[in-house]
Amino acid sequence: MQIRRHPFPRALILLLLTAACSAERKSAPVAGYEVTELRYLSSLGNVTFAELGEELGYLAPLKLKWVGTVLGGPEAIQAVSTGDIDFGTAATGSVIKVIAAGAPLKQVIAGSGIDDLTWGGYFVLEDSPLRSARDLIGKKIGVNTLGAHAEFMIREYLRRGGLSLQEIKDVTMVVTPAINSEQTLRQRHIDVASLSGVFRDRARERGGLRPLFSDLGLFGHFNSTTVVFNREALAKRPNAVRKFVESTARAIEWARSTPQAEVRERMAALLAKRGRGEDPTLSRHWHSVGISSRGGLLSDRDMQIWVDWLAREGYLDASKVGKLSALYTNDFNAYRDVAARAER
Repeated sequence: MQIRRHPFPRALILLLLTAACSAERKSAPVAGYEVTELRYLSSLGNVTFAELGEELGYLAPLKLKWVGTVLGGPEAIQAVSTGDIDFGTAATGSVIKVIAAGAPLKQVIAGSGIDDLTWGGYFVLEDSPLRSARDLIGKKIGVNTLGAHAEFMIREYLRRGGLSLQEIKDVTMVVTPAINSEQTLRQRHIDVASLSGVFRDRARERGGLRPLFSDLGLFGHFNSTTVVFNREALAKRPNAVRKFVESTARAIEWARSTPQAEVRERMAALLAKRGRGEDPTLSRHWHSVGISSRGGLLSDRDMQIWVDWLAREGYLDASKVGKLSALYTNDFNAYRDVAARAER
């Protein structure tokens, strides 16, 4: 059995390159902004900082337009590149890979992160004999999507566990929707389940599982995903992008400085009112901001972790990446100036 490779190469990368310059949005400007709304995809039961910013009133007079659900970051990246949505969130490594392949995307703010309270774990049944990376040879690991955060973490764990490239190929990643991952593990259709957020908490409450490893244990605190826009949007709709980043950054800091109970209450109200058939009680599984940088500012360190990893795994030639700062921009984030003043 083999790990299935990243789903982006060839056909999708060609799509990213040829469809990136899609038809320009036809939306009447409002109050000095180039568009009235920004389209996006998100997963059910999840409140992003972009959505929270709008709920807090930070995005007005602009609005977000939810156009559907997303299975994972790679799907969001494709939709941004083809112009089907205006912004998307994906694992930083996934974004860097497609940018290095020529996709006209740029990271503008951190989307989520890992800290002591917010992290993703890779769980086995309590009576499982699996105790180490080497025990995973010939086993199946459930992940929500291939070529994203979970795959990066798993391969890193296997590498650190001393497995050879051939041995790593004998570990199979099985696409398992997050909502079904716990049940699939308990039914023993997979040997390890990737669980985070709501799904991690619910599984632990039911008992009978134990973590084999976690992204927190592998890398400590770090920004794990980023929000991306098409470079064309940055050039043609800079005011709207700046307003979006400002709103999202303010929401991050609001959540960081506000009591946990109040953040959960606000998220529950949003889940209840937006009409997507979501359970408002899911908000009680929100624990912390996770994002380590003020206002979601991005840094070379955020990029270097993944450039090194992708190069080592053979996903890209690091020499072709160029300056790390070219992969992202903080120009639309007001906290950049705040951070600069603090350093003086």
